[in-house]
Amino acid sequence: QVQLVESGGGLVQTGGSLRLSCATSGRTFNQNPMGWLRQAPGKEREVVATCNWNGSSTYYSDSVKGRFTISRDNAKMYLQMNSLKPEDTAVYYCVADTHTKWFMTYVAREFDVWGQGTQVTVSS
Repeated sequence: QVQLVESGGGLVQTGGSLRLSCATSGRTFNQNPMGWLRQAPGKEREVVATCNWNGSSTYYSDSVKGRFTISRDNAKMYLQMNSLKPEDTAVYYCVADTHTKWFMTYVAREFDVWGQGTQVTVSS
């Protein structure tokens, strides 16, 4: 059963914006931390942004801090990406940590539920 489905990826020019969405299917993660991870060609997956159960606490990697904003509501999670750079080109994954409730998760290995990913390409 697919539980996380990403959308909103695409091709943009440097300095442009995209808004990624993640929809839940079959269950909710309203007690769990969620986040966005990405994997660029030739690189390991990295944490982009995470948030706690209600989005009141957030974490951002240094590379996206000030440009990206993570948020969530009752059924969806979002990643607003502004001032995009070619270095942001990657497949972006919506993830959830079902082992943790109420608190934050910061590392990729703790997220056990992953979406299929959506491609973001930023041209220079």
